[in-house]
Amino acid sequence: MAVMGERDPRELVADVERLLEELETLADATGRQTATDVVQALLELYGAGLARIVDEIAARDDGDLAQALADDELVAHLLLLHGLHPVPVQARVLSALGEVRPYLESHGGNVELLEVEPPVVRLRLQGSCSGCPSSAMTLKLAIENAIFKAAPEIENVEAVDEAPAPSPLLQIEMTPGVGSTHPAAPAEPEGSWTMAGGLPDLEPGRSLVREIAGQPILFLAVGENLYAYRPRCPGCDGSLAEAVVRGAELTCPGCGIRYDPLRAGRCLDSPQLHLEPVPLLVGEDGLVKVALLVAA
Repeated sequence: MAVMGERDPRELVADVERLLEELETLADATGRQTATDVVQALLELYGAGLARIVDEIAARDDGDLAQALADDELVAHLLLLHGLHPVPVQARVLSALGEVRPYLESHGGNVELLEVEPPVVRLRLQGSCSGCPSSAMTLKLAIENAIFKAAPEIENVEAVDEAPAPSPLLQIEMTPGVGSTHPAAPAEPEGSWTMAGGLPDLEPGRSLVREIAGQPILFLAVGENLYAYRPRCPGCDGSLAEAVVRGAELTCPGCGIRYDPLRAGRCLDSPQLHLEPVPLLVGEDGLVKVALLVAA
C-alpha cells in the first residue's frame, strides 16, 4: 500500500472527490447526512488548525517558508480549500503566465495580464498571438492549464486581441470538472498533450517529421527554440518533410514558398497562406509534448 506522502496529490484529490460523490448516492438518508456532517466537521477542524499554523508562520517567517509551502501542490491545495493560501491570486496568475511566456515569445507573441477579479482573469494577446489562427488553441492548452493549476479559484479566462475586434472578448470555456466547488489543481485535460519525447536528431537549422500518436508532425529548430507544425504546404498541398530551413525561413521543397516559423507559420510570399501550428511545450527534463486534438 502506497504511503500517503508518496502518492500524487491529484490522485488523492480525485479519490476524495470520488468518495464524496459515492456518499451522495447512499440510500440511507440518515447515514448519508451523518457522514456528510462528519466530513464537514473534519474540514472545519483541520481548517482551524491550518489557520493557526499559517498565523504562526506569518509571525516568524521571512517569506521563504510560506513560499515553500505554496510550492507544494498538496499543501497548496489544502490552503486553498480553507482560503489560507499565502500567495495572492494575482501573484500566482502572474507566475503561471511566466511559465508559458517563453513558448509564446518563441512564436513572436506575448500575453499581458489585464485584470484578476476572481473567478475571472482577463488577458491581452500580443504580437503573433493577436489574430493568429492558433491563438485560441494555444491559450486554452497552455495558458489556461497553467492558470487553473496555479489558481484553481479562477473559473474563466477571457482574452482580447491587441487590436480591437468586433467581439471584444474571446471566452475560453474551462476544462470540465474544474471549478470552485472542489479547488483542486486540475490535471491537464486527458489527451490534450501527447508526449513526443526527446528530439536528439533535431539540430538548429534543421527540420524533422516524426509520427506522434499516428499523426505526422514537422519539428523545427531555430536557434535554441523548437517549433511544431503540420507538415503540409498550403501553397502546393505538398509535404514539408524535406523543407529547407535557413535562418528564420522555412522553404517548401515543392513550390519554393517561404514561411516564417517564428511568426506562427505566416507566409512570406503570399499573405493569405499560413502553416498550421501545433502547440509545443518542452519540460524541464528536455522532453517535448505537443497538442494534437484541437484544430488550429
